[in-house]
Amino acid sequence: MVDCDIEEPLTSGSKPLTSSTLTIRVVKSFPYRNVKNMVLQNYDLQSKTARDLLDDCLERINKEGAFRPFRNVNYNRLKIYTHAHGSKTVNLVINFDHDEDWVLDLQNNDKKLCQYGIENETEITLFNLEDYLKFKANPEEKWL
Repeated sequence: MVDCDIEEPLTSGSKPLTSSTLTIRVVKSFPYRNVKNMVLQNYDLQSKTARDLLDDCLERINKEGAFRPFRNVNYNRLKIYTHAHGSKTVNLVINFDHDEDWVLDLQNNDKKLCQYGIENETEITLFNLEDYLKFKANPEEKWL
């Protein structure tokens, strides 16, 4: 007896690009692994750009009380953490690989999110670039 249907589609392709779910990993501190997830549902990957995604995330951070402790960071970068059903990195905060091709271009208003390979269930990290570069140069984790 089989408990799963091997013909069942993956969740990454089960929803249209115009109604996708994204998980945004908002990073306040790399060394302290201070991360809070934001889930965006029914997000349109065909019409939204990286700048739109950043603006939508910043709006939610500034509006929702759960993100009050995260408001003192200047968030200025978005990077794919993992694609749906892909392997995850050993770093729990950010993916150190793919700096060249998984960082979203916030200046390109013509390139849509789906053109970065983003699909339903993709995880994206929102962070401050300077903080990331400091942490990447010395990835020492600190504990309170």
